Amino acid sequence: MKRILQSLSLSAVTAAFFLVPAQLGAQQSLTWDQLKAKFEAANPTLKADALNVDEMKAAEITAYLRPNPQFTVGVDGTQIVPNNGAWQPFSGTDVQPSISYMHEREHKRELRLQNAKEGTQIAGSQHEDLERNLLFNLRSQFVQTLQAKAVLELAKDDLAYYDRIIEISRTRFKDGDIPRVDLDRIELLRVQYEQEIQTAIVNLRTSKIQLLHLLNDRTPVEQFDVTGPFDFADSLKPLDDFRQIALDARPDLRSALESLQQAQTSHKLAIANGSTDPTFSAWYTWNASNNNVNATQTLGASVSIPLRIFDRNQGEKQRTLIDIDRNKQLTDAARAQVFSDVDSAYAQVESSVALLKPYKAQYRDQATRVRDTVTYAYNQGGASLVDFLNAQSDYRTVQLAYLQLIGSYLTAAGQLNLAVGREVIQ
Repeated sequence: MKRILQSLSLSAVTAAFFLVPAQLGAQQSLTWDQLKAKFEAANPTLKADALNVDEMKAAEITAYLRPNPQFTVGVDGTQIVPNNGAWQPFSGTDVQPSISYMHEREHKRELRLQNAKEGTQIAGSQHEDLERNLLFNLRSQFVQTLQAKAVLELAKDDLAYYDRIIEISRTRFKDGDIPRVDLDRIELLRVQYEQEIQTAIVNLRTSKIQLLHLLNDRTPVEQFDVTGPFDFADSLKPLDDFRQIALDARPDLRSALESLQQAQTSHKLAIANGSTDPTFSAWYTWNASNNNVNATQTLGASVSIPLRIFDRNQGEKQRTLIDIDRNKQLTDAARAQVFSDVDSAYAQVESSVALLKPYKAQYRDQATRVRDTVTYAYNQGGASLVDFLNAQSDYRTVQLAYLQLIGSYLTAAGQLNLAVGREVIQ
């Protein structure tokens, strides 16, 4: 009994040893949400831009710093010759330590901090806009991968169907129902199906490589896959709904509005920088050689006020005022671009849906019926070889066009999501 248990344990360990590599090499299939989460966590371009936002946040500390006080020590009156034959170099030294501080007026620090915070907001919005564009690229590659998988599956099904026709044709040739030339033509046509499969394999592999590049992932292509619905929705919200969502969600428009606000703050700061900042000083003096024995130690204070007669920061005031008008124009341009993007993308989605509806409701089924009917008639001797080959070609054309239209719809839906600023169509 003990030997049997030992044998079973050894078998289990051996099986586990061979199963582990198989599990490690298993293909991972990611949904769109999983793919997006992995992209946001791993894409180096997105991560580098996020660090730029952190840098802008750190600049807020610098913007709110106070001016440093100045500490000065002055020494004067040191004797360099003997006094009545006695060497006393420090007996008459005058020592004066002093400290000064410039006081900033007109809320300069607060305005600098506000300006820096608005710069951080702009950087954050620009980061969201970069993510929006990169996610569109990711979504496009995701759709291309799903389309390549669907086309490959269609090519395999077509080849399997055609192989059955070849077997039937060979049987008919042996029975003398068709001539040799018809069988040869049918068998030669098989190479087109093989070529379609190889082309679909290359396209699928290329799409996966592009996805792995965006994910900064070194997983072998054979172990990577994506999954998701490859279909379309035949209903759309009204255009005005998408416009309003875009006005609320587009980060580039928000960045333009924040830039306008920062320009107004910069103008206030330029006006404040044109004001006078007094410098307050205080000092202590120790002078042993003072004639007044009671005045060897003294205290003093002063206020230094720059006379801003010529330089009152006039140029920066004018520049920032012009910059406000420039940002107003850029904001209007950004808003107009939002409407243009949404309207164009919406029209593309509408067009794709209009083309897909008859394919789904009618054309695909008709192409299948025609192929099956003509194939049956040809096998029974009631249709010519030309009719059979034309029916096969028409079926492949219709089915492939349907898959391509779905890919176009999903790409247009991604374009609409890009234009709106968030995912409104999955």
